[in-house]
Amino acid sequence: MSYPSLRRGVQGVTALLYNIRLPNLLTGTIHQGPTKYLCVPGLNCYSCPAALASCPLGALQTVLSNYRTYVSAYAVGFLALFGSLFGRFTCGWLCPFGLYQELLHRLPGKKMRVHVPKLAHLRYFILASLVLIAPLALLDPAGNGIPAFCAWLCPAGTLQVGLPLLASQPFLREIAGALLGWKAALLIALSALSVSVYRPFCRWICPLGLIYGWFNGIALHRISVSRHACTSCRACEGVCGMDAAVWKHAGDSRCIRCGDCVRACPSGALTMGFCSKEVTQGPR
Repeated sequence: MSYPSLRRGVQGVTALLYNIRLPNLLTGTIHQGPTKYLCVPGLNCYSCPAALASCPLGALQTVLSNYRTYVSAYAVGFLALFGSLFGRFTCGWLCPFGLYQELLHRLPGKKMRVHVPKLAHLRYFILASLVLIAPLALLDPAGNGIPAFCAWLCPAGTLQVGLPLLASQPFLREIAGALLGWKAALLIALSALSVSVYRPFCRWICPLGLIYGWFNGIALHRISVSRHACTSCRACEGVCGMDAAVWKHAGDSRCIRCGDCVRACPSGALTMGFCSKEVTQGPR
């Protein structure tokens, strides 16, 4: 089986397993079982009626917002574990919102390669301000920290929670306010952009992908470049939807380990897997 077929199958199964309680979508009932204390590796909203477990970003914000009551290293440890094992393989294979964007990108329409490296720095601001600082500094009337990324920005939450709950509970449509309008507009904009640009949310907004990307150079699952076989033809860079230059730097933080570069390499210089023997910064 080729990488694209295998990856699409894994993405689909993963999305289903993350959200296995499908009947809850009809009633709007949010699962509250013991599995909610666990995290899934991809971006998948805790409050989705069908969700089996929690999102690591949501768990991290919850821990920070309640630091006055308890301290937990679980969320940070979970991110470090999956980052050190897989890097951004998690983004490419195990993230339902990544799959959502990719399916939209397969629709007919003009495709664009957008090279705005500085725009990716927006993810640092979002991680620092909305994920880390806001839950510590901004309090709701009950004195709890505000999980600002989930509450104010996350489009996965809008897709998985806002739309299903509005569909199943009519009274919510009557009280939906400006915040939901903003998040719906953001989801619509990202969805429309995804038709033309490959995974725009992952490129410029997602703080989870940013965290996993920090581990790309040391993760056990990695892209390997043979210094002897690479001819610097840059075919790998040409097919990469994330514009990662793996021929030059195998641990490029943009690489989501989709495997397209491995298939495209005419000299067989690229391999992908666990603990590959030879990883180089570029060809000899």
